[in-house]
Amino acid sequence: MNVLVVNCGSSSLKYQLLDMTTETELAKGLFEKIGDQDAIFTHKRPNADKLERVEPILNHKEALRILLDILVDAEYGVIKSMDEIDAVGHRVVHGGEKFADSVLITPAVMDALEECCALAPLHNPPNIQGIEACQAIMPNVPQVGVFDTAFHQTMPKEAYMYALPYEYYEDYGIRRYGFHGTSHKYVAQRCAELMGKHMSDLRIITCHLGNGSSVSAIKGGRSIDTTMGFTPLSGLIMGTRTGDIDPAIVPFLMNKTGMNYDEVDTIMNKKSGVLGISGVSNDFRV
Repeated sequence: MNVLVVNCGSSSLKYQLLDMTTETELAKGLFEKIGDQDAIFTHKRPNADKLERVEPILNHKEALRILLDILVDAEYGVIKSMDEIDAVGHRVVHGGEKFADSVLITPAVMDALEECCALAPLHNPPNIQGIEACQAIMPNVPQVGVFDTAFHQTMPKEAYMYALPYEYYEDYGIRRYGFHGTSHKYVAQRCAELMGKHMSDLRIITCHLGNGSSVSAIKGGRSIDTTMGFTPLSGLIMGTRTGDIDPAIVPFLMNKTGMNYDEVDTIMNKKSGVLGISGVSNDFRV
């Protein structure tokens, strides 16, 4: 059984084609700078030279078309036809409170993902575009959504509620959701495996450390708390993100600098963190 795994970012697309019968990687790759004239496409196969191209790629649908063409290409491909892809798995950043597990994508699921766009405006729209593109190109292949937020749906109310008027939670869904759930779940399971113990017997702290970072508390295999909150901006200091700050800093900066909300949001998400403190780079190696 071959499964294509797709991760659509705001201007990127990562993929892997996996043979799940043997649990081996057949191919993987990355599209960067989607929407630009000089987008970068990298395609790798085990024990073979890497393919890298720079070309105009205007949207995620076009990137997926290039991806599917390369998988069956006579020189660089790894399968003979699209019929050899049995399912497509999509990483979706925000499933809100609606999804506590991976689900087969249906029209109702797509409607729910659209509703979650307000909670993840940078991430969910490209995730949806990727799903729609795959549905158009492979209409008879099952599509599955895997949610960053799903694993954290086991958090108790005292962990996920904010001390705001309760109607904001009821009306707008303002609460701690947590992210990187697929990573935290895998790391916890792998930890238990290496220890030779069952997940139900363990209390584990998992750390997802990269340009975006979060830490989770996992008890008996269930997430009970995590550092990211309503959005992926909160928690630890990250590559370009502030992590937790006094919320009064936002109106203070707006008053002092004349910046509007969108400008302050850009500062907090893209110009802060390790980059902001160092003034040099978001990369620890630099």
